[in-house]
Amino acid sequence: MLNLNGFPDAVYFEAEALDYPLGRELYSKYRALPWHEIESHNAIAEMQRSENREFPRLKRHLVVGVRKTHKYVQNHKVSDWLVPYTSSGCAAMCLYCYLVCNYNKCSYLRVFVNREQMMETLLRRAKASKEPQTFEIGSNSDLVLENEITGNLPWTIERFAEGGRGSITFPTKFSAVAPLLKLKHEGRTIFRMSLNPPEIIKKVELGTSPLPERIKALNEMCEAGYKVGILLAPVIMLPGWEKIYGELIEEMEAELSESVKKQAFIEIIFMTYSYVQNIINTEAFPGAVKLFDRERMTGRGRGKYCYKETLRVEGEAFLREHIKRSLGGMPVLYVV
Repeated sequence: MLNLNGFPDAVYFEAEALDYPLGRELYSKYRALPWHEIESHNAIAEMQRSENREFPRLKRHLVVGVRKTHKYVQNHKVSDWLVPYTSSGCAAMCLYCYLVCNYNKCSYLRVFVNREQMMETLLRRAKASKEPQTFEIGSNSDLVLENEITGNLPWTIERFAEGGRGSITFPTKFSAVAPLLKLKHEGRTIFRMSLNPPEIIKKVELGTSPLPERIKALNEMCEAGYKVGILLAPVIMLPGWEKIYGELIEEMEAELSESVKKQAFIEIIFMTYSYVQNIINTEAFPGAVKLFDRERMTGRGRGKYCYKETLRVEGEAFLREHIKRSLGGMPVLYVV
């Protein structure tokens, strides 16, 4: 289990959520906490009015609601479709989190209790496809973390294995995979672990699992028969980044199981940052690592920044060379 350090400290809920079995389960589980009724998980006035410096406090609240958006979005990376699923937002506080771009300081963890409706839609879409499809169910949250609250992942994996076609996939930065190891997954779940150097995890990916625990979890999932992948994401080009990412790849060579090395693929994602993130981080984490680098970054529209193309090209070449040298034939699926 994960140490959630007192999370959640309060629950904000839509009254309709208690009409669902999972909603009632969560009420029973957290009944000792304060429960505050809200009209919509998308508009909690108390949180919207809060100062940026209160961001860490807001992240300690759990929001329980009913998902009303069920539109699938095409994807052309590791999956065919991005699927609105059982949660959005997160209780961790990664300083680069792209969800902050969408939700501002309201990127708290929201869980949606109408999981039967979402699973029915997913199974129907999977069966109707002419060819087997891969469905990304974790693009808006970390489902391993969410599972500590809801227990949704075993439920999801086994139901898709029973009635689905193709695959489901999700990424994580957490190591709490014990509930998943003995499931009847039928090879229809692709588990993807995000890896970063220890220095980045400690100083930037606040509240997530350490690197050795992530690698151990990845090895265990592969041993349990899951298809697995690795995200080097996001690659953050701080001063001296080549050294720490070179050491990360060396640690992967030393600690990944042979089964992972033979089967896994790699996704490489360079960090995108935003004006909104920079403002919130400056006020909420005044002593934190400064991720915005005016010399290395350039605008990419709508208040977002990415690394300059020459740096990104050099970074890709560096990572590909080290991966080829240390991890042999492990394929790089894409670089963005």
